[in-house]
Amino acid sequence: MGTHVVPDELRPWVAGIDVAAASGVDAVDVPDHATTLVVRTVPGLPREVIVMGPRTRAAYHVADPGPSCVRVRLRAGRAKALLSRPVRDLADRAVPVGALPGLDVDGLIEDPVGALAAAFAGRRVDDDLVAEAADLLADEGVAATARRLHVSERRLRVLFADGVGLSPKHFARINRVRTVLASEGRWADVAAGAGYYDQSHMTSEFRHLMGVPPAAFAAGRRPAARRCG
Repeated sequence: MGTHVVPDELRPWVAGIDVAAASGVDAVDVPDHATTLVVRTVPGLPREVIVMGPRTRAAYHVADPGPSCVRVRLRAGRAKALLSRPVRDLADRAVPVGALPGLDVDGLIEDPVGALAAAFAGRRVDDDLVAEAADLLADEGVAATARRLHVSERRLRVLFADGVGLSPKHFARINRVRTVLASEGRWADVAAGAGYYDQSHMTSEFRHLMGVPPAAFAAGRRPAARRCG
């Protein structure tokens, strides 16, 4: 897998860009609260554009070599503006895209980064409340985040359902597990650094989202990979 530098004009909209190719070995897609725009290439078939909603649990898989894709991971709350529709029904789904408002899908297939940069050039980010909440949830609970932003918890849940496709609580859960996956050190220290009350809480939440406890995952004792369809 390789990563691309996100152009300056896309930084308000895009969290990351990478290129991945099936290698025929076991792989894991970790939980992700982001919506991702994917341009997929399969030898012998036309390229296609897919919108992948948030992934609420890890997926363990193996795919035959050949297919590859460019993945554009969107910032929290930006998918709604890109798709011109709420994303509350996209969690754990991959939806083929035939058209996107204001975006040339054929151009996206040929040059994903260039097409997105052209589409978003000069385009304002109208409402940054979800993005602000996403940043706050990394360190604070839902109630504290709502108070900081001067909105009710109910309003925050509605905003996240429409703009992210998850509840704020589920968003924060995934964020903590991703922090654990990116951390090293004693498990008690990792738990504290990721915002857990204690190591037991971390282990329970990690097992729920990843299928195994963190120590087992780190040691390579993971669920059996399924072949991609």
